[in-house]
Amino acid sequence: MTKDKNVYINRELSWLQFNARVLQEAADENVPLIERLRFLGIFSNNLDEFFKVRYATVKRIDEAGKGAKSELGGIKASELLEEITKIVIEQQSESLEILQSITTQLEEENIHIITETAIDSEQEVFLKNYFYQEISPALVVIILNEDIDLPELKDSAAYLTVKMSNSDVDQYALIEISKAMDRFVVLPSRNNTNYIIMLDDVLRYCLNDIFNIFNYDTISAHMIKITRDGELDFDSDLSKSFIDKLSESVKDRQSGDPVRFVYDKNIDKKTLSFLLERMEIESTDSIIPGGRYHNRRDYMDFPSLGRTDLLYSKIKPLPVKGLSFEESIFKTIANKDFLVYTPYHTFSYIVKFLREAALDPKVKTIKITIYRLAQISHVASSLINAAKNGKKVTVSIELRARFDEEANINYAEQMQDAGVKMLFGVPGLKVHCKMCVIEREEKDKLVRYGFISTGNFNESTAKIYTDFTLLTANSKILKDVNKVFNFFEVNYKVNRYKHIITSPHYTKSKLFALIDNEITNAKSGKNAFIKLKMNSISSYKMIDKLYEASRAGVKVQMIVRGLCCLVPGVKGMSENIEIISIIDKFLEHTRLYIFSNNDDPKIYISSADWMTRNIDNRVEVSCPVYDEDIKQELQQLYDICWNDNVKARIINKDQDNKYVNNDKKMIRAQYDTYKYYINKLEG
Repeated sequence: MTKDKNVYINRELSWLQFNARVLQEAADENVPLIERLRFLGIFSNNLDEFFKVRYATVKRIDEAGKGAKSELGGIKASELLEEITKIVIEQQSESLEILQSITTQLEEENIHIITETAIDSEQEVFLKNYFYQEISPALVVIILNEDIDLPELKDSAAYLTVKMSNSDVDQYALIEISKAMDRFVVLPSRNNTNYIIMLDDVLRYCLNDIFNIFNYDTISAHMIKITRDGELDFDSDLSKSFIDKLSESVKDRQSGDPVRFVYDKNIDKKTLSFLLERMEIESTDSIIPGGRYHNRRDYMDFPSLGRTDLLYSKIKPLPVKGLSFEESIFKTIANKDFLVYTPYHTFSYIVKFLREAALDPKVKTIKITIYRLAQISHVASSLINAAKNGKKVTVSIELRARFDEEANINYAEQMQDAGVKMLFGVPGLKVHCKMCVIEREEKDKLVRYGFISTGNFNESTAKIYTDFTLLTANSKILKDVNKVFNFFEVNYKVNRYKHIITSPHYTKSKLFALIDNEITNAKSGKNAFIKLKMNSISSYKMIDKLYEASRAGVKVQMIVRGLCCLVPGVKGMSENIEIISIIDKFLEHTRLYIFSNNDDPKIYISSADWMTRNIDNRVEVSCPVYDEDIKQELQQLYDICWNDNVKARIINKDQDNKYVNNDKKMIRAQYDTYKYYINKLEG
């Protein structure tokens, strides 16, 4: 099959359409007002990471002189860079219009975001005091002189470019907008009216206080931001430990090559030219005119001001029917598997499992994989506690979890100091699987208990990411899981697994076999379908296999949150494939595979998306679900998502993100899932 844009959607362009769906949430009048601002922040944060990683990758391909059309979905790298910049400029313009609309509506709710030009005398007293007490002592100001090299500007930090002019000369300076300071300064309220000013505008208001030693007639400030290549380059020095190499590489990221330069479109041309020349911004970098404020990711932390009416109502995480915090979790799951579905269920069951393992004298070993941890991690403290109680604790931690490297290094060092055996991945592979197995001595033999998950063992993200965790004492599954931990330590030996599906050795072949079974059944006139839920699909091999299934008459339903390179609904290629994407209050993060198997479904939860990196370049685990009650539960949960007609968008060849619109009963998957579990508890 020719790899062209009629067969595959380019992954970068598809990803930008995913971020467009996030922007739709910011524009949606039915979303609470402050939540809309926070979606704007998510949109901006996503875009920052996109430029650090994906745009930087395409730029490297272009600079290497490679056309790479086959890898880029039929588009040359140079053309793709131009197309990305064009789309991003359009999206940035749309986001500014949305921000203006939200700001106007906030004013109707007596919340005013004011600029430095609207400050009155009473507010001036407050702000001047705030500036001298909170801002000035921590301020970083860089004076730009011709005879001094421009220091490296921090990746994704926002700066105010200050121009001081008199009749003789222009003097330039940069003020760094510190991440350590609150971006939004809440002013004293009056008559039930709230006032907020951006930190940027406080600095503009206090420019004369900052630069009073200089001689100038006029002074102005405009914002800029630079985004750098986020890939890590490793030192080849064999005498250094992996942890030392990674630490140095993370520091070096701050001085990576620039890939995007965003500036206030109202900045004067002379100042802009001066900056581009001094910062050595190249024509292949994405140069994007923006608004007055950058780093709009900070809107994710916009103050709530006590206005719960302008926020999503918080849900109380539910208990899992049959699981009690007052009883031994091992005793309970010895009799039956249980499914924890966060954030609808509480993540505390995972912590309870580890706490109990840390204290139970019969528990001898604990093995767990860690990809991303919460800033204050009860998971890590439980593992440290276990080591202090004499348990043999083994932690495989992925230090290269992108943009969480520093946090993981810190926790790795803490656990290592406590006596935990640390494994730092497998050469050439990221360890992305999410699993834990313990061994407990019972009647003179070791019995295994454990859990396998679709998401990270992270208390913070468990409140906003949807993820499945299977708690099990199934000896067959856990024997396979234990083999994966053996592979971490002896990775030249490839194990065979009877139940779980693992990357990089077996995922493609095992999934192909499951799809082939559906193809055979379809050709035999038997019931055949495939239902998939994942974050992304970009592997051409997996896409081609689904096209083959479609041509054979297999009905394929897919729920894909993020990028999707598959083109559904094309006659003769993919007419039996339908795809939707759901963006809502929580981030859809579950990976779920359901195969009809002639009405005897085979069901897996997985850590793996259908991307080349997950199939070939990572250690991933897809776990079969054998408990009949949980199999039925997962199918019902999938159907709730599939029937969403409020927050579901249709993925098609036009990439236009149209909402699913039908006359059926209104279903909003995330809300109806919560109702499903309430009914389950009451039933």
